[in-house]
Amino acid sequence: MPAQHLNIKWLNALNAKRVVLASSSPRRKDILSNLGVNYIVVPSTFPETLDKSLFSHPSEYVKENARQKALEVYERLKTAGDTPDLVIGADTVVAHDSQILEKPNSEQHAINMLASLSGSTHMVYTGITLIAPPSDGTGEPRILIDVEGTEVKMQNLSEELIKAYVETKEPMDKAGAYGYQTTGGLLVKGINGCSWNVIGLPASKLFFMLEQFTRQE
Repeated sequence: MPAQHLNIKWLNALNAKRVVLASSSPRRKDILSNLGVNYIVVPSTFPETLDKSLFSHPSEYVKENARQKALEVYERLKTAGDTPDLVIGADTVVAHDSQILEKPNSEQHAINMLASLSGSTHMVYTGITLIAPPSDGTGEPRILIDVEGTEVKMQNLSEELIKAYVETKEPMDKAGAYGYQTTGGLLVKGINGCSWNVIGLPASKLFFMLEQFTRQE
């Protein structure tokens, strides 16, 4: 049953507030809408230039990126005198052989990424951060951070198929250079874990994070 049809107190309470999604990703917007959450979009301007070598695991890297994205939007709106009730930040990466693969910076980069993923298994990690004003109106904002990991097995991809897919331009704004929810899903042999996570936002985890966060107020 679609979440927007769930008549539950905490979701109704959340939708009476000003919720901000710190991302312009169409995939994330669609997923959040399907959860039944009312929100506005204020894309984060955090540059995502964190030094990957400083993090012990890709999951720690995406959690910090998500935190910084959400915090940038929260502080920007607060400074403008428009403090939101809740900011949702997220970051997704592909990790293969201990290497973090984000969005490709060129078509050749995308080709190289897909060639490295061909016939192998990799992980997709999405970090999620929720930020809200302090309950008593003073001090630091309330923050909840979590991460979801999904194992993805790729088909054996020919050079011809990789080049044809890259020519569609679809890989150019996708972590790992493929979009699971569209044509890129044909390249995937199977997954172990949350499919929404591979698209960019683990719906179930976020839903229960929102419930936890809202009930704590």
